Amino acid sequence: MINKRWIVNTPSDEEKTLINELSSNLKISETLCSLLVQRGINTYEAALKFFRPDLNDLHDPFLMNDMDKAVARLDKALGRKEKIMVYGDYDVDGTSSVALVYSVLRKYTSNIGYYIPDRYAEGYGVSYKGIDYAHENGYTLMISLDCGIKAVEKVKYATELGIDFIICDHHTPGDTLPDAVAVLDPKREDSTYPYKHLSGCGVGFKLLQAFAISNDIPFDELKQHLDLVAVSIASDIVPITGENRILAYYGIRKLNHSPCIGLRTIVDSAGLKDREITISDIVFKIGPRINASGRIETGNEAVELLVANDIDAAQAKCDEINEYNQKRKDLDKTITDEAIAIIENNPALQEKKSTVLYNPDWHKGVIGIVASRLIERYYRPTVILTKSNGFATGSARSVAGFDLYSAIESCKDLLENFGGHMYAAGLTLREENIDKFIQRFEDFVSENITYIQSIPQISIDAEIAFAEITPRFYSVLERFRPYGPENMRPVFMTSKVRDAGGSRLVGKENGHQKLDLLDFSVNYPISGIAFSLPDFNGHLKQNTELDVVYSIEENNFNNKTTLQIQVKDLRIHGEA
Repeated sequence: MINKRWIVNTPSDEEKTLINELSSNLKISETLCSLLVQRGINTYEAALKFFRPDLNDLHDPFLMNDMDKAVARLDKALGRKEKIMVYGDYDVDGTSSVALVYSVLRKYTSNIGYYIPDRYAEGYGVSYKGIDYAHENGYTLMISLDCGIKAVEKVKYATELGIDFIICDHHTPGDTLPDAVAVLDPKREDSTYPYKHLSGCGVGFKLLQAFAISNDIPFDELKQHLDLVAVSIASDIVPITGENRILAYYGIRKLNHSPCIGLRTIVDSAGLKDREITISDIVFKIGPRINASGRIETGNEAVELLVANDIDAAQAKCDEINEYNQKRKDLDKTITDEAIAIIENNPALQEKKSTVLYNPDWHKGVIGIVASRLIERYYRPTVILTKSNGFATGSARSVAGFDLYSAIESCKDLLENFGGHMYAAGLTLREENIDKFIQRFEDFVSENITYIQSIPQISIDAEIAFAEITPRFYSVLERFRPYGPENMRPVFMTSKVRDAGGSRLVGKENGHQKLDLLDFSVNYPISGIAFSLPDFNGHLKQNTELDVVYSIEENNFNNKTTLQIQVKDLRIHGEA
């Protein structure tokens, strides 16, 4: 197990003043107000907007560059009964984007279809095969979602065939924007849009919002599809701030109370029926099932499920996707084990600052997951490569604070294609360039990664005493939901805790620690669970004082609800 660095937030004098003012105005504890200030919520008015997300606070979609052009071209296509193709990437963000736009526009035209590229035959993004398909089938407008921002040559090719493009993307553009009818991307250098962090589906939603405004379509027609937007926001790991927070809040509400038929079948099959669904449930249970379709077979099947109107057909498709998900899990474990064995049997690889592994037989659909697994174990920028269509193709993942995209960009002369962002990217290169890429990537990482970035850290929002953990404290804490990047579930630290007598090892092979703890502030025990931290059992039994890092959650057992802590790390008090 890698030792973690604990970073406890310490408010500045200026922040302390803001915290005191907020506490006085909101009538909640300074600890809770400290959490707000850390999230950039500095005023009473901002706190009210944070605690009460409102769809009326969504930005005017026409503030986005080219939005007027996009709506005009869409209106023209509908008026002329042109054939419209909705085109999207094969991951959750792409398939949910396609399902969203297709589901809304099919109410206004029957001349609409969708297309998801094959991960293996076509690769990421807009493909020539997809454009050829559109041309052969009479499509004259393509709306690309979650991809297209770098498709300069492919958009030019489509134009030559008489096909117009509206690009809806949220990835970082290249040096030149495609010559499309409209390029909707809040990350454009010349962007005038107030919020930069929409998901691909979020950009598609803004196009629909603008379309609805210009055609006097009630917003409720869009609101009923917000469950798809929430699924994209959670699965694509975008910040849950600003507009994303509003969209995710109402989307999760929709997902909990009246999801679309396709999502309902996924919710049931994931064991989430009759319980409150959270962002975490989407990330770990719903999203992977949708993703499995594109990883193992074709993302088209995920869209078929998400746009289904018939419950029986949806259930049959969901059953197929569950089978893909099980296969994905098996492949994930097998390839991860193989990758770990390669590293463990090669001391030179263990000494590196980065991990780059290539096996032409590894399944392309799970290499991104494998990269994430290796980071959990070795904690360094990681690229996993396999062979596809005669090229080495791969997925890359990063560690906190290190700009992976820049590392890959530094090797761009060795690459056929690449794209992504700071923490995740994809790339394609010729097999003969792999060794050069491994060395260049390692050199860049070695020269630019800091010692601190090489050590996993736990960011701690506040140090508190157990006495602060009350039902009222937790009820306010719950209003910080939905949790996600830049609004993570608050993490607390309490010092000098000791066993109250009931701590014990539990689980398979006694691999987890059930906790029964006291600190100076309480005379009643706080219960908790520490997964995969059995080594502290001896210290607890010896009454050693420990420091504990945790989040707070509800425990429902025998129709009784209590508060407990879920422990992230433990250490002996006084040891850094």
